[in-house]
Amino acid sequence: MTSISIFWFRRDLRLADNAALYHALKGDYPVLPLFIFDQNILDKLPKDDARVTFIYETIEELKKELQQQGSDLLVKYGKPEKIWPEILKGYQVKEVYTNHDYEPYARERDDNMAEFLTSEKIVFKTYKDQVIFEKNEILKADKTPYTVFTPFYKQWHAKLNDFYIKAYPTKKYFKNLLQTKHLSSPDLKEMGFEKSKLDFPKINYKNKLDDYAKERDFPALDGTTHIGLHLRFGTLSIRKAVKDALEAKSNVWLSELAWREFYMTILWHFSYSAFDSFKKQYDKIKWRNNEEEFKAWREGNTGYPIVDAGMRQLNQTGWMHNRVRMIVGSFLTKHLLIDWRWGETYFAEKLLDYEMASNVGGWQWAAGSGNDAAPYFRVFNPELQTKRFDPKFEYIKKWVPEFGTKKYTQPIVEHTFARERVLKVFKEALSNS
Repeated sequence: MTSISIFWFRRDLRLADNAALYHALKGDYPVLPLFIFDQNILDKLPKDDARVTFIYETIEELKKELQQQGSDLLVKYGKPEKIWPEILKGYQVKEVYTNHDYEPYARERDDNMAEFLTSEKIVFKTYKDQVIFEKNEILKADKTPYTVFTPFYKQWHAKLNDFYIKAYPTKKYFKNLLQTKHLSSPDLKEMGFEKSKLDFPKINYKNKLDDYAKERDFPALDGTTHIGLHLRFGTLSIRKAVKDALEAKSNVWLSELAWREFYMTILWHFSYSAFDSFKKQYDKIKWRNNEEEFKAWREGNTGYPIVDAGMRQLNQTGWMHNRVRMIVGSFLTKHLLIDWRWGETYFAEKLLDYEMASNVGGWQWAAGSGNDAAPYFRVFNPELQTKRFDPKFEYIKKWVPEFGTKKYTQPIVEHTFARERVLKVFKEALSNS
């Protein structure tokens, strides 16, 4: 039996500019790429989850690319802890290569896999790929992590140079892929999923960068890049995105890419913040958690047009404009006094570009419990946000066609009353901590 290396795809679904794949191809053994549809993750998802369709279609494309090189992608469905022993029965594996993942489940999975593979005398090597800087690469002078974005970004930007954004030349080494016959794969139905009807955004953002700073806050304009999904699953290299931002001199977009890494760094150093408030005293807040009001928010029937437009856009497309994400997050946590974790969980189910670090970070920012220098009494006024960012109601009318008619629902809470209520509740909770 031929000795081989395995490259394990996870959140890096591309052949070009892939760190661990590059190192695997430069190693001592022919490389067999692998992808596992992980039941530990999939079993918690609805059967029409569009992200599974996106991954499935991307995997099919990767298989075709690899088959053109005389190789293929080994695709498995199950729990990694059960799949790996099966793989080792069929292949003489000497080394396993993969890229780092930073979410709590992924860290636990990789720790377990490292232990198992080491016990089987197999070398397990992991690499940085989905961020420019990770873990302890951006620290304060006292070697502790930054918890505020602006100083983090200053150091992130100062450290950035050509070395960190240089692409890994994987294609030069494709000859080291394992030559194999075509391998069968599970299909969506076998895994219990349906093909989604949602449209997935293409990687086509360069024409947006010149006007990004001017247009990104206006939801009626198509002024954002829609690359969240591609960064989430690694169909776009972060190195390419950052290089394009620098070449276009799009500093605002560059800072948005850095926000993503800031939140990943926070999640790495403060893993409890995935499920509890970053500022722990905020866990003493007495949330109302009214089920009927949460239902109205989910369905876009709050009587606040910009909030309702955002929620309907999310429910129908799997995406919501970033400015509106802040507005609906503030409305849920501040106007309705519903726990940010409820909103975070709903976004986790619906967003195509869901990424735990950014989503948790954004929700905690909205609630005031996260990494934000601003005090808790920032409460977005939906009417003022509308006047500023959708003054002609173009976005609202697209998603809430009954807006301005008698059919449109009345507001479920009055703004001034809601603001006074949340300030009182927050002040009481925080003064007792």
